[in-house]
Amino acid sequence: MELLKMKTKLHQFDNFAGFAEQFQIGEKDLILTNGFLYDPFIKPLDLKARAIMQEAFGTGEPTDLMMNAILVEALKAPYERIVAVGGGTVLDIAKLLVLKGVTNVVDAFERKVPLIKGAQLIAVPTTCGTGSEVTNITIAELTTKQTKMGLADDLLLPDDAVLIPNLMVGLPYSFYLYSSVDALIHAVESYVSPKANVYTKTYSIQAIEMILEVYSELIEKGEKHRFEKFNEMAIASNLAGIAFGTAGVGAVHAMSYPLGGKYHVPHGEANYQFFTAVFRHYMALKPQGEIEVLCEILSESLKCEKEKAFDTLELFLSQLLPKKPLKSYGMTSEEIDLFTEKVVTGQQRLLANNYVNFTEEDIRGIYSRLF
Repeated sequence: MELLKMKTKLHQFDNFAGFAEQFQIGEKDLILTNGFLYDPFIKPLDLKARAIMQEAFGTGEPTDLMMNAILVEALKAPYERIVAVGGGTVLDIAKLLVLKGVTNVVDAFERKVPLIKGAQLIAVPTTCGTGSEVTNITIAELTTKQTKMGLADDLLLPDDAVLIPNLMVGLPYSFYLYSSVDALIHAVESYVSPKANVYTKTYSIQAIEMILEVYSELIEKGEKHRFEKFNEMAIASNLAGIAFGTAGVGAVHAMSYPLGGKYHVPHGEANYQFFTAVFRHYMALKPQGEIEVLCEILSESLKCEKEKAFDTLELFLSQLLPKKPLKSYGMTSEEIDLFTEKVVTGQQRLLANNYVNFTEEDIRGIYSRLF
């Protein structure tokens, strides 16, 4: 049994200049980033590395079309290292750029071609949610299938993960919240995964406690307080990434993918809509077990009775993030069955990490209640 997957070297710097100097970023490197990060943090350094701006090839979360277009641009000149500076979209795209011989990313996601690593990857996250800098997973919307699909392989693990918390300074508050709640969900889902162990749980617990503490301070002091907590949130997201990189995530993510893929709902926001509903259903099906310990952990942070942990968590989070009915995104009642089928047939990789097995009726019931 693999207890912990941590092959990525972890670093932290006060600023991008210090990182660029120590890593000797130069002409053999390809930087994938966004213009709003490149202009203030990278351009003034006059680095010799070639740079690609992700948003020039599409907006929103990664799609197969976006990835393929960036792949064509990247292959115009050779590179030995990819330096990915950005949120989950940039990091997930960069993981495909390290593969040699891939001309259509759909073939890689569907494993129709052999996966061969051809470049090193340095991941510099600029949000506080995906944990992608320490995971072997990339996720994209496959446009022809109208759903999201994940590709998990150790070849996709970044060789180096670099935390530079001040790169989050331009992250809008709503993005910050949906990003960080995604990290919270990573930590909570991985804690009850059947693949969890004492090591992953340690990372999960620390991430849960850190995120809820920062949220408490934001509720008390207001959104500007986040600028004082970038370091804590960057570390918490990273800890959650390490936990779910080994233990995995389950039904919350699995059920969010059809919604995100069809209606382009951002990943963290889509996950949030299913978070407490899935865990309440876990409790109904199997109240004894690791979920009891999880409730104790949550109740200590939320200062509530253990039995009311998920109810209190939902009320607590609602002070920062609104909860929406699924139909508000455009979902129709007919899609309850369609989304259920997509989860059952296409997300078994994630459903295998559930705290308790979900039947098709369990999944349909959650969609129906949230609709």
